[in-house]
Amino acid sequence: MFSRLARPQNLGALAGALRNFSSTTAVNSTVPIASEVCKAAGTYDPNRIIGVTTLDVVRSNTFVANLKGLNPAEVNIPVVGGHAGKTIIPLISQATPSVEFDPETLDNLTKRIQDAGTEVVNAKAGAGSATLSMAYAGARFTNSLLSALNGKEGVIECGFIKSSETECSYFSTPLLLGKNGIERNLGLGKLSDFETKLVEDAMDELKGSIAKGEKFVSQ
Repeated sequence: MFSRLARPQNLGALAGALRNFSSTTAVNSTVPIASEVCKAAGTYDPNRIIGVTTLDVVRSNTFVANLKGLNPAEVNIPVVGGHAGKTIIPLISQATPSVEFDPETLDNLTKRIQDAGTEVVNAKAGAGSATLSMAYAGARFTNSLLSALNGKEGVIECGFIKSSETECSYFSTPLLLGKNGIERNLGLGKLSDFETKLVEDAMDELKGSIAKGEKFVSQ
């Protein structure tokens, strides 16, 4: 997460909030927590608070590439929504390069992307989680952000941010990064009927996670 949270007046409050907050939908709730802490400290800037969802993008790229015999490094699948379960919405219709799947394969692929974390935990028989892929995703986002802060143009990563793209007050979409953090929210783009239904189905869970984070700070 990138923000002005490095300021001393924010760190103590944020650390206390996150230390005492437990949720399986961490990003979906902790980004609202971070925002509320910054508001209370008078340092809130929505363009500098980003929930990192790159792990979902990396998984989507890998799974699609494996099915199509492509190089994962040359595949890009935007992932929108949130960062847990059915709130993870891969926009395979917007894939680069373009790919197509029959309805059953698409449904199974989407569910695998959404449940990928559980798949890893089960494969390790509960002895660990997706440590290496999380590290890779974090490094990728950090490198992208640093490149943008240093003036590189055209840097795009998906992230969970304060948003007006949907009825949810926070939502993950592709973001154009720059010297000031978020330069532009690139939005949802054109969705397929299947993806539109996924967005609709994610709303209630996402709203609940956001409300949980905001309520936690106000207690």
